[in-house]
Amino acid sequence: MIGLDLEKAVRTAVDTGKVELGTDRTRKLALTGRAKMVVVAGNCPQDAERDLRRYCDLSGIPVVSFRGTSIEVGMVCGKPFPVCAMGVVEEGSSDILKAAEGTGEGK
Repeated sequence: MIGLDLEKAVRTAVDTGKVELGTDRTRKLALTGRAKMVVVAGNCPQDAERDLRRYCDLSGIPVVSFRGTSIEVGMVCGKPFPVCAMGVVEEGSSDILKAAEGTGEGK
């Protein structure tokens, strides 16, 4: 199931790669085109998600919707706080970029 694979891929990317957590940091990565992929929580504020998707579209960065809430994304990342958006700069040993292809979202 994609949801479980995405959770594992997110955790592996956090542990072995380079990611930026938070809407503001992810927005900057999308604006500069430095992210390889963006993950957005299911309950991300609508205006923030709209901006992120627009910037990612302009930069050709795939966006994946995480089916869980920001609290669940935070837990998967091993953080004690909610995470609405996450930008993947380096995937490390994860297969998170394949998870993006599997959803049909992004480019």
